Amino acid sequence: MKPKDESKIDEIFAATLELVKEHGLSGITVNMIAKKAGFATGTVYIYFENKEQLIVKLFEKCFYAYAKDYFQGFDAAAPFKVAFHTIWMNMLRISVEHFSELIFIEQCFHSPFISDETRASSKEILVPWRNLLDRGKSERLIKQVDTIWIMAYVRGVIREMVKFIKYNHVEMTPEFVNTMFDMCWDGIKD
Repeated sequence: MKPKDESKIDEIFAATLELVKEHGLSGITVNMIAKKAGFATGTVYIYFENKEQLIVKLFEKCFYAYAKDYFQGFDAAAPFKVAFHTIWMNMLRISVEHFSELIFIEQCFHSPFISDETRASSKEILVPWRNLLDRGKSERLIKQVDTIWIMAYVRGVIREMVKFIKYNHVEMTPEFVNTMFDMCWDGIKD
């Protein structure tokens, strides 16, 4: 049996990301994915049993790569605001550079394709961020609300900012980024 070609999987994934951005997760079919990737529909089925399996595999790839990059240059021992800024800037950079993945991950979290078990296990990679926010609360630097709400607030601010930047072709100047960070920081500080 001929081994699977990883480059074809990457092309299928790239086509899926573009189609999800254009049509939404529920608006795409395996036939559309194959056509966008330049393959026969049967080729997609060589690599994935069905659309659901393709979506789950792509979600795992995107989410783990995306979340891992949150922590580039992160030092848990740094002063809280410095460490928070590092993660915030990473989240912003990744969201801009991997916008299609951002849209895809967001849609997956709100879809039946991703199981509760997968959602729960995917959150484990974010433990260092959760620990940092817990530290900020214990140091009385940020609001004393459930950490999950702070995480949702920060991610939401960044996601909506990036969507606005992308859909409206706004230039992301250093001044703009600093203002957005300050606004987000003001929203969580105690």
